[in-house]
Amino acid sequence: MNPNRLYFIDAVRAFAILMMLQGHFIDTLLEVSYRDADNTIFQIWEYFRGITAPTFFTISGLIFSYLLIRAKRNGDIKQRMRKGFRRGLMLIGIGYLLRAPIFQWLIGKFNSYFLVVDVLQCIGLSLIIIVLIYKLTFKKTLIFSIITLALGLAVFITEPLYRYLELPNIPILISNYFSKANGSIFNIIPWFGYVAFGAFISTLFYRYVERPKFKMAIVSGFFLFGVALIFKSSWLLMQLHSWLGISIFKEVAYYNYLFSRLGDVLVLFSLFYLAENYLKRPLILKIGQKTLSIYVVHFIIIYGSFTGLGLTQLIGKTLNPWQATIGAIVFLSVVCFISFHYAKTNAFVYSKIQKIIDKIKKYTR
Repeated sequence: MNPNRLYFIDAVRAFAILMMLQGHFIDTLLEVSYRDADNTIFQIWEYFRGITAPTFFTISGLIFSYLLIRAKRNGDIKQRMRKGFRRGLMLIGIGYLLRAPIFQWLIGKFNSYFLVVDVLQCIGLSLIIIVLIYKLTFKKTLIFSIITLALGLAVFITEPLYRYLELPNIPILISNYFSKANGSIFNIIPWFGYVAFGAFISTLFYRYVERPKFKMAIVSGFFLFGVALIFKSSWLLMQLHSWLGISIFKEVAYYNYLFSRLGDVLVLFSLFYLAENYLKRPLILKIGQKTLSIYVVHFIIIYGSFTGLGLTQLIGKTLNPWQATIGAIVFLSVVCFISFHYAKTNAFVYSKIQKIIDKIKKYTR
């Protein structure tokens, strides 16, 4: 195994994708009467499900930016930036494709719902933004670090300003990235904030990962900052409101899900990085490396992409808790099996898309 590789990243990605799978399965198929907010088990499940998306966005920003910055040292920064830009476009394209009602189009039925923005479009656009920021900072890691940290803070602190944003006069293709008015599940704001924080964290690894005491320092830092964000960020925001008299700090403190969830992510990072030596298992690493394939396969099975027939349409919200729990375990196993044995690796997909792009360039010259 490569001693310079951050194996905990693959482990975190594996955890996040598996949590997403079981979360989507149970949320989609659990009968409504069992969704009891006073039930302790349901509360725990709902809390940990809420960690999934922040973890996924933060870890995406971390690994992408880390590889981008390291490419400068290796002398292939231009290729990495081009690859990152194309990867972002590919994720955006796949995100739209998964919701494209092809059979409805064939019979002449058209609507704009497939233009809603989901996690892949948000991550794809976020990666493109990260590439542009790195290019505009003239590839200076310190400047990149400061800007990504500042952007993350700005996106989170200004959340009340765009919480209920509507953009009726802007084309729906664009407005869906900023507003939930048309049904978008994820918007670029605030979710880019997590990617920006991930990018900032990547600069810490780039600068200090080879130092002897770095691991314990960053594990301790993740844990302490994470706990502080979970339990004290609202208090700090109220203090800033009292000191500066700026009302937005108070509004953020009263609905402080962004900073508290970032705290959850940092605590999770600390635990996974601390246990990294125990997580270097082929199965865990393989799951972490096949997240795109797993996401696509699970989306098709649950929501019926392309065919319109998925578990949502066939079963609906009819399962009791035991059925949902057992079904989720079977679902995770089936999706991973298909992804491992029948779906190509992310690198294979990227290479094929690159070949298509090269052919298009060849015939358009």
